[in-house]
Amino acid sequence: MAEENSEPTTETVAAGQLRAFIERIERLEEEKQTIADDIKDVYAEAKGTGFDTKAVRTIIRLRKKDQAERQEEEAILDLYKSALGMQ
Repeated sequence: MAEENSEPTTETVAAGQLRAFIERIERLEEEKQTIADDIKDVYAEAKGTGFDTKAVRTIIRLRKKDQAERQEEEAILDLYKSALGMQ
């Protein structure tokens, strides 16, 4: 009969690490969903107060960019609008 080895094998260590990664990702996904729900609630609150949530989303998107990137984007947009006779 083969003698059982009580030391963890590479497979059990790898399985344990994999399980830990999966569980961490699952917890983070739950937190991400909770945060997404909270953000949705804030947008609903802003809308209920009378703010245009589309404009609020645009402002948030713009604030994520640095000033040079915003200016370049605005210059290109102005150029395109001018070319289409929209200014």
